Amino acid sequence: MPGNTLNLRFFILGLLAQRSMSGYDVKGYLKNLGWLIGSPSAGSIYPALRSLLQSGLVTVDVEVRQDRPPRKVYSITEDGRQELDEWLGQPVGPSGSMKAFMMRLILASHYAPDRLRALMRQRRAEVARHQQELTNSRASIGSTADLGQRMALEYALSVADTELVWLDRELGRVSQEVSLVEVQ
Repeated sequence: MPGNTLNLRFFILGLLAQRSMSGYDVKGYLKNLGWLIGSPSAGSIYPALRSLLQSGLVTVDVEVRQDRPPRKVYSITEDGRQELDEWLGQPVGPSGSMKAFMMRLILASHYAPDRLRALMRQRRAEVARHQQELTNSRASIGSTADLGQRMALEYALSVADTELVWLDRELGRVSQEVSLVEVQ
């Protein structure tokens, strides 16, 4: 999936903006997020790092270690920061996946507060549209759906309801934190 590869490439760039890492470090970090965004294989991480290096978006330093293979540590360049900023500024898209949204949330420290709020408002609008579609589907199928279909629909509605509550709460929190900073 080219879209996922592209997201992985930019997500790795975002991780390197937080701190320099080896490919092994990146793999371990992503493994810890496997429950949330999936866990890419080394076969996708190392080509992404090579691509970032070839594009001039990262540099690599080789650390020589005694009795162990050398360690390649990748760091983001200024061009990489600009590319990351451009990617973070792009909307997730009307059918943006939860994974793409979560990747951007994990990198929230790279956002200006207004950009973070815009991302969250966009996600809220998408979830609200999805919730309305699910509600319409529930009304149209009525009692004609079998048990499994009804359960799946109710599950999807519950997830949408919960995400909307979370988004509203966090949007309020982000707005409040920004207001406190502006007052000081």
